[in-house]
Amino acid sequence: MSGMANGKLMAISDLHVAYPENRKIVEKLRPESDSDWLLVAGDVGEFVADVEWALGLLNERFATVVWAPGNHELWTPKDDPVTLRGEARYRHLVEVCRGLGVLTPEDPYAVWRGPGGPVTIAPLFVLYDYTFRPPDTTKEEAMAWAHETGVVCTDEFLLHPDPYPSRDAWCRARLRETRARLDARDPDIPTVLVNHFPLVRQPTDILRYPQFAQWCGTVETADWHLKYNAATVVYGHLHIPRTTWYDGVRFQEVSLGYPRERRMYGREDAPPLREVFPSGDAS
Repeated sequence: MSGMANGKLMAISDLHVAYPENRKIVEKLRPESDSDWLLVAGDVGEFVADVEWALGLLNERFATVVWAPGNHELWTPKDDPVTLRGEARYRHLVEVCRGLGVLTPEDPYAVWRGPGGPVTIAPLFVLYDYTFRPPDTTKEEAMAWAHETGVVCTDEFLLHPDPYPSRDAWCRARLRETRARLDARDPDIPTVLVNHFPLVRQPTDILRYPQFAQWCGTVETADWHLKYNAATVVYGHLHIPRTTWYDGVRFQEVSLGYPRERRMYGREDAPPLREVFPSGDAS
């Protein structure tokens, strides 16, 4: 799994392959060389079979595929033959990935030794805890605001936290587990942190509906790009592909997103894959 001298570290998220247009894009994704790695930052699809199809296809083409789950993979849609919920669903997806040869947040972190390396590739699964909400408001007040304005994430109905009592409780457990794994890595090697949700709150400031920010991360990860020596941070979820910088660290949102969004914002011709390390996009 070592990157070769001519390999590239590519990334994408929010493939949403239930949309036929997106499925066709995924079918056409190809590496530029046999040594390219691909980081997939969540929201491949809602049905387990779709996730398995997409990651299996990509793993046949790229030297290494690394997956971090999004919220959509954790949904339990009524039409999915796989009826597992919460933690059990996540663990099932991990086993599906292992069967394909795709790396997950539960596997030993791989080290990219291609251009710019070595860097430790750390896929994360930490969820969210509703702390990306307006200052001086409680979770209950922020949730009431969302319901009053009709901006409520579908997670509230389809992402079950079993066996935890709430999604924020599951988030707290994931934070503990993930910190322990990151603390155990080789501290002398920089990291590429891959998470579905942004690790810092600032990227949510441009959301059209600020009520949605509470489903976009946790303030507990605000210093992880510094604490864990990140060379770059890769994320998705917002469907706003761009590059921003915080504390001198490049954060790259790599969503493919929904077809209607690409048409609305004139991104239909944008390359779906982005090289994220060592160069990355400057915009």
